[in-house]
Amino acid sequence: MLNVRAMIGTHDVFMITLDSLRFDVAEKAQLPHLKKHFSAWEKRHSPASFTYAAHHAFFSGFLPTPARPGRHPRLFAARFQGSETTHPETFVFEEATLPEALAARGYRTVCIGGVGFFNQETPLGQVLPGLFQESHWSRDMGVTRRHSTQAQIRVALNVLREQPADQRLFLFLNLSATHRPTHIFHPELQQDSAETQQAALEQAENHLVELLEAQDARGPALVIITSDHGEAFGEEGFHGHRLGHEVVWTVPYAECVIGAGP
Repeated sequence: MLNVRAMIGTHDVFMITLDSLRFDVAEKAQLPHLKKHFSAWEKRHSPASFTYAAHHAFFSGFLPTPARPGRHPRLFAARFQGSETTHPETFVFEEATLPEALAARGYRTVCIGGVGFFNQETPLGQVLPGLFQESHWSRDMGVTRRHSTQAQIRVALNVLREQPADQRLFLFLNLSATHRPTHIFHPELQQDSAETQQAALEQAENHLVELLEAQDARGPALVIITSDHGEAFGEEGFHGHRLGHEVVWTVPYAECVIGAGP
């Protein structure tokens, strides 16, 4: 387990959610540049089956749980009585959410939205971005745009460039490319499928790596990359998410530290 308690105040924190990405799709994807930062995806179970609920859980410390028996200590956690998954190295905070906790400790907190729950166009779409000091979204970052990842990473890189070296940063990015419709990323297929979602992820890889390399040059950061839930493409008659199918609950997860030197 990473000692996140010791990292707070010295490390930036990146959280990247690959919206709707299935574990089996991530496992098959060809991601040679991203895999330089972590060796393999870990199979985990999401705390929720759709974006809004999953991110509320994530921001309070309930990241996807390892898909194996046992009590698994958490990296960070909002304090509450009876918690059985905190550890001496867990960053435990009094605030309700991680963005609020890091802001209270001097971090600049930035949300770069993707899917509709982050678009700020409705009261519901303002709830999750409202947890951050600063939030960004434009239609170019939405789920229907083939170049959404480029637009999101462009904003993220601008945030890094303007960030003072001695100012810590919490950067959250909700990647929209892996959310349906993903057939827009495939040259032949016209319907969403595991194959089109894989194409979307592979298309996004170079842009994600560009962001990680920029942070690597800036300084140390804890990086968490995960999916919020999966997507059913007709398995046993199920389509979409917000349902209790194995392909929806099972997600890829990775964590690493970058920019810390040799």
